[in-house]
Amino acid sequence: MLGHLLERNVQWADQKNADEPGYFARLATHQSPEFFWIGCSDSRVPANVVAGLDPGEVFVHRNVANIIHSADMNMLSALEFAVETLKIREIIVCGHFGCGGVKAATEDLPHGLADHWLEPIRRLARSYAVDLAQENGEEARRDKLAELNAIEGVRRVAETPILQHAWRTGVNIRVHGLIYGLKDGRLRDLDCTVGPGHFNEEAAQ
Repeated sequence: MLGHLLERNVQWADQKNADEPGYFARLATHQSPEFFWIGCSDSRVPANVVAGLDPGEVFVHRNVANIIHSADMNMLSALEFAVETLKIREIIVCGHFGCGGVKAATEDLPHGLADHWLEPIRRLARSYAVDLAQENGEEARRDKLAELNAIEGVRRVAETPILQHAWRTGVNIRVHGLIYGLKDGRLRDLDCTVGPGHFNEEAAQ
């Protein structure tokens, strides 16, 4: 299996060089992505592929069920690097329908360490129990919960000291929530974008 993977890499690299001579030499000198993508680890949702972007165009952090934990130093370090070093001004929190993490969070079965990680989704499910109950069927309820989790992720990214400091100092960063459909390959805007005005609203409260 590893040999097959390496063979495919050679084929891809050779084809890329043939299509765009000097491509890798240019890419190796620097990266200047326009987007920071926080997504799920699911192998069916690779950020640059589903967004139609090339390597170097999107900086990516992924975890199980694209959860934003306020003490996740891995995510926070990537966020800080994206904002302060790469100067990225568009941040995306992307969930997806059919998410295994969301499914696990709605089950009574034990899932080991994942149960600790998925706790924020269970909390969301309790908070929105009335809304979720209006959905038709378990799959629809889980997909709605996946949307709510991405929206919550946008809010939690906006509340980080990293974003609050950037907005306070006049940096124009926007945070968007998207959901990806495994069955049709489409990204959908969840209409929960926040920007510099979010800091002003929070400060006024």
